[in-house]
Amino acid sequence: MIRHATVQRTAEIVMVLGIIALCQPWNFFLHRYGLTIIIAGLLTFMITGWVGPRPNQKATGATERDGHS
Repeated sequence: MIRHATVQRTAEIVMVLGIIALCQPWNFFLHRYGLTIIIAGLLTFMITGWVGPRPNQKATGATERDGHS
């Protein structure tokens, strides 16, 4: 299973690569699709942040607040 943090880190790297592709002057193809690469990374980052990992009950302390042991 793919970890949440790994997907977010990959999305960040894709966004940085999109910025580099947009700013470089040598390859027109990369310059043309630089913004598309940035948007793909941004959407991936936002979706993984929205969905996120499932919270662990012990880590959130839900049993302690509810009075269950």
